[in-house]
Amino acid sequence: MSDHSQALASPVQAFEPPYYVAVFTAVRTQEQDGYSETNARMEDLVKDVPGFLGMDHAQTPGGLSITVGYFRDADALTEWRCNAEHRAAQKRGQVEWYQRYTLHVAKVERSHGFVRAGAPQGATAG
Repeated sequence: MSDHSQALASPVQAFEPPYYVAVFTAVRTQEQDGYSETNARMEDLVKDVPGFLGMDHAQTPGGLSITVGYFRDADALTEWRCNAEHRAAQKRGQVEWYQRYTLHVAKVERSHGFVRAGAPQGATAG
């Protein structure tokens, strides 16, 4: 969802289930005035939500962007969904920045991770 630099990539760690994920998949419009600033603000704002665990981002060469937000419980996800500033950004996104998007919310029941011995460690996301 954001225009991240080419920093060393590292996925959000696996957490002990259950927890929740919000998967936001989008195709953006050509009109992106104010998007980067708003996106950076949303990334800062969500970090203040108790129960926010982290966020992963990816973008395909064809322009499909995917953001996965990880939340400890449904209350944390609800707090983020209901945040007034986040709601205003969503409305602006529908008017200006997105051609289409989908949002999928799921409860994670299984989670694990792997790190190759000696692999460089990327920045943690949460």
